[in-house]
Amino acid sequence: MIQADSTAHLPSYSRAQLALRNGSDRDEIWCAFRGLIYDVSASRLWRNGKHYEHWAGQDLTDELPDAPHGEWVFGKFAIIGRLT
Repeated sequence: MIQADSTAHLPSYSRAQLALRNGSDRDEIWCAFRGLIYDVSASRLWRNGKHYEHWAGQDLTDELPDAPHGEWVFGKFAIIGRLT
């Protein structure tokens, strides 16, 4: 689990700013989970901003229970900001 104080130095982004990083408007493909924003751009599973029935540029916290994996999957990606 990531400690909140270890991410305090990260820039903050609004939901509107996150939505712009959806894989179609810009090269960045970002997703949020539990208040943190992850850069999933390098993942082949997020090409074009879509991962199965999930879309990039949004908070996926409420969608994780339907996923075939746990939150550990976010450990594969760089945390680049905090969702405000």
